[in-house]
Amino acid sequence: MANIQRKKHRDFLLTSLALGHLANDWVGGTIWLIAPAVAASMGLGPAEVGLLLAVNGIGAGLTYIPAGIAADRFAKQGTLLLITFWWVAVGYFCATLADGFWAVTLLFAFGVMGDAFWHPVATGVLVKQMPQKKAQVLGIHAMGGSIGAEVLGPLTAGLLLGYFDWRTSMQILVIPAVVMGLAFIPIAKRIVITSQRKISKLDLINLLKRWGTRQGFSLIAMMILYNMSFFAILSMTPLYLQAGHGLSPFQSGVVFAAMLLVGTLFQPFTGRLSDRIGRKSVILVIMTLSGAFSVLAAMSAGLISFVVMLLVAATLLTAVRPVVLAAAVEFSAESESTTLGVVFAVLDGVGALGAMLAGFVGELNLSYAYVLAAGLAILATLQTVTIKFHSFSGNAAGVAHTPPAA
Repeated sequence: MANIQRKKHRDFLLTSLALGHLANDWVGGTIWLIAPAVAASMGLGPAEVGLLLAVNGIGAGLTYIPAGIAADRFAKQGTLLLITFWWVAVGYFCATLADGFWAVTLLFAFGVMGDAFWHPVATGVLVKQMPQKKAQVLGIHAMGGSIGAEVLGPLTAGLLLGYFDWRTSMQILVIPAVVMGLAFIPIAKRIVITSQRKISKLDLINLLKRWGTRQGFSLIAMMILYNMSFFAILSMTPLYLQAGHGLSPFQSGVVFAAMLLVGTLFQPFTGRLSDRIGRKSVILVIMTLSGAFSVLAAMSAGLISFVVMLLVAATLLTAVRPVVLAAAVEFSAESESTTLGVVFAVLDGVGALGAMLAGFVGELNLSYAYVLAAGLAILATLQTVTIKFHSFSGNAAGVAHTPPAA
């Protein structure tokens, strides 16, 4: 009976957190279509689009580590998660009332900080409750966010931009966060981790020492290069589809959503596969293939060939994310939420520079953004080769490391 109740609670957690992730990322995911609209309304170009998206990513990066520490120190994670929906709604709504590029950009960054706060708290809860299925549950949670950020967000943003300006569109687009903020009030009371050991100052010092080792730096470099490649593709695709191929905002939103949908559906599969055969082989194969298809996308002159090549490249990069997250958690071995905060900060905070670089090369030619993405993916592959991964019998694959002395 106890096992049945435990399973029901875990299923409840996984479903609730995946849906919450969907709602928050739905709002945050609209930025890929909203950013070009903001730039167009102000007479700006690809560089400013890339800059807005980079600042957005940096804002998220500044939030992840404090969120992870908070989740490891406080038992009532449900309350922390509940706050994020209202943070997102207020931040993005206020951006629609601001004037000037930097005011809008900074308020968008504030809004995405609420979305960022969600990630280490929610994923920390899941890996604590289901430690034997880290990559699989991270993949299911990521699938909820990907459906919101990379499917529903772009589709609804593209549709609304066909009828309204970006300000009105954004005001409508915060509705999912508000609805979930209300629905999550009773759910939050059931998300309490009372048995966890609270992270101490010594834990933080040891965590930093561990990430400061050669293996830690290698893993960080791989994660940065991986997400820079992903950001380079995501940041310029809506603009390229509209400016280079004459698609409407809605049509570009459909293509953008479609190119990521398959990867989203594959996340639990790639996570489970890496749980069984190891992280390194999965990452190596996926990153190599994504680099190759990014080059083919840059070389494609026709819309159909471009979309097909881009579909494969983006699918691969989306699908590998839970594998990267699981490898990082296993490298730290403890303080899961804080570790995930560090990982998300590296992925989205530093990795967001890929959007800025893509914007700069996009000023020359938007197709160069995909060459940049390919180069970054190949560098991530080469970096992965230097990391010593190993498999845990009956569990998951991780990064071999020797914890430094305290």
